Amino acid sequence: MHSNSLVTIAAALFAVAPWFARASTPVGRRLAAKPREARESGPAISTPVIMELLAAALSVGVSVPRALAATGNAIGGSTGLNLTRAGRRLEFGATWRDAWAGAPPNFGILADALRPAWEEGAAATEALRAASEAARRARQDAARITAGRLGVKLVLPLGLCLLPAFVLIGLIPMMLSLGLNLITTP
Repeated sequence: MHSNSLVTIAAALFAVAPWFARASTPVGRRLAAKPREARESGPAISTPVIMELLAAALSVGVSVPRALAATGNAIGGSTGLNLTRAGRRLEFGATWRDAWAGAPPNFGILADALRPAWEEGAAATEALRAASEAARRARQDAARITAGRLGVKLVLPLGLCLLPAFVLIGLIPMMLSLGLNLITTP
C-alpha cells in the first residue's frame, strides 16, 4: 500500500508538472493571470438573474444580508462587490438607503423588491421573482421597440438600393422589348 501511494503521488506530480513549467514562462504567466483578471472584472450578469439567485438563497431561509453577501461572492466583479457591500452594511446596522448608497442604478428595482422583506419581514422570494419577470418583460419590450425602429430606419436605404435594381433589371428590359416590338411590327 505504501508503494501504491508513492506511485499515485508521483503520477499526480507528473500530471501537474506541465502547468508549473508553463507558468514559469512569460506567456504562461499571462495565461495564468487571465482567469483572475476576468474574475475581478466580473461577468456581465443581468439584474433578473441576480434577483433569481437572491430568491433561491432567500427561499432556503437565509437572511437578506447573508443572501446579498453570498450572491455577491458567487458573482464576483464589481456587481458582486456592490451586493456584498450592501449586505455587510445591513449586517452592521446601516439604514436601507445607506446600505445601497453607491450601488449602480440598475439595482434600484432589486433594492425595491427586497425592501419589504428587510423592513417589514415580508417574504421576499415572490417579490423578487415578480420583479425579475417584470424586468425581463421590460427588456423584451425595449428589444421589440428597438427592432421596430431598426425596420423603419432600413426602409429608405433598402428602397434606394432596390428601386434602381428593379428599374434596371425589370422595367428597362421590358420597355426595350415593347419598343422593339412596336418598331418592328408593321
